[in-house]
This record gives sequence, C-alpha cells and structure tokens, in this order.
Amino acid sequence: MGVTSVRRTTLSIKNRSRGTSNTMLLPSMLMFGVIVASSGLLLMIEKGILAEMKPPPLHPSAKEMFWRTGSRKTARDMDYQVLQDIRNRTIHTICRQKNMPRTIWDLSAGQRRTVLKHILVSDKHRFLYCYVPKVACSNWKRILKVLDGALENVDIKLKMDHKKDLVFLNDMKPDEIRYRLNHYFKFVFVRDPMERLLSAYRNKFGEIKEYQLKYGLEIVKRYRKNIGKSMGDDVTFSEFLRYLIDEETEKMNEHWMPIYNLCQPCAVKYDFIGSYGRLEEDANFVLERVQAPSFIRFPERQAWYKPVSPETLHYYMCNTPKELIKQLLPKYILDFSLFAYSLPNVTSEFCRQ
Repeated sequence: MGVTSVRRTTLSIKNRSRGTSNTMLLPSMLMFGVIVASSGLLLMIEKGILAEMKPPPLHPSAKEMFWRTGSRKTARDMDYQVLQDIRNRTIHTICRQKNMPRTIWDLSAGQRRTVLKHILVSDKHRFLYCYVPKVACSNWKRILKVLDGALENVDIKLKMDHKKDLVFLNDMKPDEIRYRLNHYFKFVFVRDPMERLLSAYRNKFGEIKEYQLKYGLEIVKRYRKNIGKSMGDDVTFSEFLRYLIDEETEKMNEHWMPIYNLCQPCAVKYDFIGSYGRLEEDANFVLERVQAPSFIRFPERQAWYKPVSPETLHYYMCNTPKELIKQLLPKYILDFSLFAYSLPNVTSEFCRQ
C-alpha cells in the first residue's frame, strides 16, 4: 500500500493541478512538501498511530484536566494528532536534506544571531521558547515575567516591555547555549503564514504610527507614482505584499519575517510546536509540561483585540492580484510545508463563495 499509494497521491495531485486552469502553479518545494505530508499520513495509517506553607500546586496534569473538563476526546483532537504527526514527519524529512542546518552552529553568523535573539530562557523551569511576533508572543512574555517574579500576574494592564526582565539565549556564552539547547524543553507557536501577515499588516499600518512613518512611507514612495499627502497610514495590502516580495528575507522586520528564519526548526530541535488556532489547549499543555504553578494561566484575549477571521482573510486574499500571491509563496514556502498549512485558495470558484 505504501509506495503505490504515494504514487497514486502524487499523480492525483499532478492531474488536479493540470486540470484546473484557475489554480496557481505550485513551486517545486511546495509539491515536495505536499508529497512528504501525504507519505507521512499514509505511513501513520499503516502503523495505526492515529502545615508549613507549601509551594503553589503545579499546573494540573493531563489526567486531572481530563476529569475537570469532561470527555473531550473529539474528532478535532484526533485531527490535531494527525496534524502534529504530519508536522513532525515533514520537519524530519526536509531537515535531513543535504544542505539543511543540523545545529545552530551550522548557521551563518546573521542567521544564528536572529534565532538566538528570539529564544527566551527560563532557567527556573528549564525551558526555551522561541517567540514569533503575531503569534501571541506578548502573552507568553507576560507568563515568563510572572514565572520569574517580575510581574505579579498575567492580567496587569501595563504596556509590554519586550526586553526588560527577560533572558534571551543570545545573552549567554556558547557553552551555556549548548547546555540549554541539549537539556531544556523547547517549544514554539506557529500560525498560518498568510493569516500572520494580514494580522501584521492590519496592526502595524492601521494602528501604529511608528510603523506607518518608518515602513509605510517607504512602501508608498516605492510603489506609487504619486504619493500625495500620504503619511504611510494608507498602505494597501497589495503594496505590502509587493514590499515583502522585494525584501531580502533575512533582513525583514521580525513581524513579517518567516517563522523558519526566526526560529530555525532544523537547527533547533523543538520538543513541541503549538498552534495559534489551538492557543488555549496548547498553552495549557506547555504550562503543565514545564510544571508552572496552577495560578498561572494563559491570558484571555483583550476585549479590544480584533482577530483575523476566516471571512476577513478570504476577503483580502480574493481581492489581491493572484500574481502577487504566487510571487510571495516561495519566501514562506517552508512555513507552509514544515508546519502543514494549506496554501491560500484564490481560485475564481472559491472567491465567488
């Protein structure tokens, strides 16, 4: 079943892509990722893997959480287990390729500096967290500050200082870095690449003047014949994507740099990859795994926050020139394939819905 099924799957993918005139051509690396994911799923099916003051109690165990929340072993949970397995297999397969880094010491100085600047350290709870902007990283930073006693609780309404009271792996010596990478629990949270880009666009160019003046003005000057009285606060999503296409990936702002470049999942072997789409469940798993005190919980979403809904994403994708999306995909293809996210569907049929 294994080899034959993979061949059939590959042929089916090719036939579908030939037969649909409105479907964008997929980059070769994406096709490789699709085949790898399909192969992993088939292999998985074949193998059937589907008195004195006491310190605060630890975060509830998985068993305790099960009894507290009731029987929630739903089809969604099973689907997520399949997704995790596909991610693990895809990362393992792609990262074994000849030119991929095996450790952070295989990276260039610039690449290594980027990833080490994005890995936060908790020596008290022995974990490393690679933060990704626009994937709830501010709330995880709050949790780290509470764990280390710098904040009283996660709900304190203070403007987040993204550097103060935090320890980064980049602050340490090589031997200290090696020890923590080898012995600490390592995790990262990921998000659909296009959803993350749209979230960054709406936040930075719609709300933050610093970004409007620094990046917005640059974008309108570069891509408009007449900028008029623009103050960088009227950048269109298409202009933003053009800017990303022309930018050198490793010099991008962290809010839109690919997750692969920020966290280097081939060079750093993460023990857990959480999803933005399952933020509460996955955050609870991590808090339990690092034995966080039970009073520490993942913060609730702020009332003012406007999340990117499927309808909003659909609107932006379907009102963006298809050629722009096609040109952008190669820069984020490792995020799509390694973390098992579907490519944006911008066919005419889908966009009519």
